[in-house]
Amino acid sequence: MDVDGFWELIERSGRAAETKDARLAWMLEELSGRSPEELIDYQCLWTGLQARGCTMDLYAAHWWVFSSGSLDGFEYFVSWLISLGRESFERVADCPDLLIELPQVLPYLDLKRAYSASKKARSRDMVRRLEEEGPDFELLAYVAHEAFERVTGSESAALYEAVHRRGVFSGFPLIPALGGVPDGEQWDLEDPREFRRRLPRIARHRGL
Repeated sequence: MDVDGFWELIERSGRAAETKDARLAWMLEELSGRSPEELIDYQCLWTGLQARGCTMDLYAAHWWVFSSGSLDGFEYFVSWLISLGRESFERVADCPDLLIELPQVLPYLDLKRAYSASKKARSRDMVRRLEEEGPDFELLAYVAHEAFERVTGSESAALYEAVHRRGVFSGFPLIPALGGVPDGEQWDLEDPREFRRRLPRIARHRGL
């Protein structure tokens, strides 16, 4: 599987399924029909994209847009960003400030505000929408591992090992106690001047 085939698969899954759970099921079925070598290719490409997204500026964009400094949440956000497809991922990975311009972002923030504003406005449908539209797709990162177990009968750890033997690493999980931080120049995310300099679109959205 090459990079074009990878993105075709990701984008087809988004068109084929209406929910995250349905998308996972579709991806699992599709990947389970691939060879072990193709699954290793897929996971290498996925892992490389994770590494590309694991940057300080993208972490800052995630922090300021979604009001979340969780490192685990940032990892799941990068998986969600990949799920949006090649164009969206590459635009935001290259320029994290463009995160605020993704068509999925402002409607989600409006929904989140509506949910927080009044308990009377809350409903099961609103909770379901928050889950579906939220910038978090943790389980998409593991679908190839389940497919690999199905196809090979081996533990998913064997897939990690195969990817690492090719010299591909993601940067995740980020564990500060072990020195894990996003790539790039480290800066104070609470410094408004630096924030305006690095992420001017997001700063304007936040009124800073």
